[in-house]
Amino acid sequence: MFVLTLVVWVYMFYERIKAIRTSGFEPRSLADLENFPPRAVNSSANFQNLFEIPVIFYACVLALLVTNRVDTTYVICAFGFFAFRIVHSAIHCTYNHVMQRFTVYAIACLFLWVMVLRLAAQTLSEARVG
Repeated sequence: MFVLTLVVWVYMFYERIKAIRTSGFEPRSLADLENFPPRAVNSSANFQNLFEIPVIFYACVLALLVTNRVDTTYVICAFGFFAFRIVHSAIHCTYNHVMQRFTVYAIACLFLWVMVLRLAAQTLSEARVG
């Protein structure tokens, strides 16, 4: 996920610099993203999005490592989340078909919520026993 965030960040700057060079934007107008082409705007939105739901993923993975609960189900869900986030970013940064992007986003989130709810259930179960 860190590498995906880095790739989107680099792509965002590439698209912004390309837009600035081809359109002759004044530096003062850069705060207004309306003037940027869709790929520059979408890559920026995707970069911001990588600091929303993925933060829950990071916290969940850290909790799994600290509590020594990593198992095959968690690994499959983590890779599922990651794979669908890659596809989500690819769609968002390029042709940005909203329904395809939403579907991929929802599938990624299902993987994540399985991880989170399973971890919560295991933690609550242990708290009752302990």
